[in-house]
Amino acid sequence: MSQKLNRAAIWLDKLTANAPRMAGLCPSVQVADGAVDGQAARFIAVVPDENNHYPRAKGGEVGLLEGWTLAKVVSETIAEDAEKSEKRAIVAVIDVPSQAYGRREEAFGIHQALAGAAAAYANARLAGHPVVGLIVGKAMSGAFLAHGYQANRLIAFNDSGVMIHAMGKESAARITLRTVEALEKLAATIPPMAYDISNYETLGLLSALLDIASPEAPESADMDKVNAALVTAVREARTDNTLKNRLNAKNRHSSALVRERMRAAW
Repeated sequence: MSQKLNRAAIWLDKLTANAPRMAGLCPSVQVADGAVDGQAARFIAVVPDENNHYPRAKGGEVGLLEGWTLAKVVSETIAEDAEKSEKRAIVAVIDVPSQAYGRREEAFGIHQALAGAAAAYANARLAGHPVVGLIVGKAMSGAFLAHGYQANRLIAFNDSGVMIHAMGKESAARITLRTVEALEKLAATIPPMAYDISNYETLGLLSALLDIASPEAPESADMDKVNAALVTAVREARTDNTLKNRLNAKNRHSSALVRERMRAAW
């Protein structure tokens, strides 16, 4: 196994105080348990692995192994907490430059692997887990859809190294028959095309946009800012879940009354 650090690996270390990694996973998916707001939380990151069995996923991309491993970890977390009244928060630490395209990956069903990961995150949210996506670097294409996009809340760094988009600038420029410079100028006026994270924020999809002094070497002030944002996001997600459960209970009660009245009428 050979690994280099991306921003997700750096922040996973910091947010979990270098807690032990979950064993038995592929090297490119790292999981550690920590705490948010004084309560247990599970942190998940996709990281580079230069010896990845699928070379197109060696730079931190989300491929076959990563997709299925994310699905496994999140699904097991749901099962472990099934009987608990308060579910653990799940924090997806995100720096994923792409999904791992390739002939083998397509033939072996990368779409199913990434769909499995996305479904697992959605199921966690529906099961009552507060799910937070912390975007510390790139959040691109199907990789972001599989790892983090299903969160209750999204937090991002206001930094040039952070990007949320369907594809990289060079690829988008080739497809649209524009130069990168022309594409950037156009994207600045159309939020869904924006590469600048502050433009993306105007869509209302971020719960927090944080000014971080040292994204690749976090200082104590940076950590305080991120931890505070995580606490707020988790609390808001728990409130959302409580309101959702009350609404569902009310709807079930109303449906039961309707059924009873229909039976009485017959």
